[in-house]
Amino acid sequence: MMGLFFEDLTVGQSAEMTRTVTVEVIEAFAEVSGDANPLHLDHEFARTTVFGERIAHGMLAAAYVSAVLGMQLPGPGAVYVTQSLRFRRPVKIGDEVTARVTVRELDDRHGRATLRTVCEVGGKVVMDGEAVVMPPRKAA
Repeated sequence: MMGLFFEDLTVGQSAEMTRTVTVEVIEAFAEVSGDANPLHLDHEFARTTVFGERIAHGMLAAAYVSAVLGMQLPGPGAVYVTQSLRFRRPVKIGDEVTARVTVRELDDRHGRATLRTVCEVGGKVVMDGEAVVMPPRKAA
């Protein structure tokens, strides 16, 4: 399985995926990541916070971005170099998160693509940032 080559990318090109956040997904992410913050896992504790309820890990949304980069744009074979993130709103149990990446810049000399990364719930941005990836190049 191979994704797109650097030479196949164009500025403005985008891809996205949508996932529903469930209790099971949050608990699995906590298990895999080791982040057992009670804000994500304990309803009674979460009620005492500014959010008033359990919320998903911010990095869960970032993982959805990683999935789009790794599986769609540029896809398999691409190497993640950097990622900046800003968490703007909480993601709650039952939310449908749409993760989208859009090519912003192509650096032919270094073979790197800069992409805008964003996650939305109900049309509102919950996380955004920028990623740099190195897609494979076509053979010379």
